[in-house]
Amino acid sequence: MIAMLIVTHGNLGSEMLKAAEMIKGKINNCASLSVDQTRGVEEITREMLSDINRLDRGKGVLIFTDLFGGTPSNISLSYLKERKVEVITGVNLPMILKFFEIREKCALTEIAPQVADYGRKNIYLASEILARKIKG
Repeated sequence: MIAMLIVTHGNLGSEMLKAAEMIKGKINNCASLSVDQTRGVEEITREMLSDINRLDRGKGVLIFTDLFGGTPSNISLSYLKERKVEVITGVNLPMILKFFEIREKCALTEIAPQVADYGRKNIYLASEILARKIKG
């Protein structure tokens, strides 16, 4: 089973996991890591490595971050390792839900692009959708 680590500014990651569990039920082999001004980069880096090692059960770890170029993303990128650790930025709830739906069916190299694509496809501008429904 592929593991998940959500690394975000503040408590965004832990709240996204709570929302996912509210929808899907208890979720195993996942964690979140909060990045804030009270902790240094070295501490966050050590905690991230510890989380990766604890979560990985041989199938790899997919790290979700909130913002490409931000501290969570930048630190996560240092752990990229083919077939072991992949990083997706711009995390949203549809991505997390899709991950849990397919994580036991795919290898890390297959799941990462599918989840990223699913996240992009689930971003909508409500006024455009409603305008199409009214016209249609």
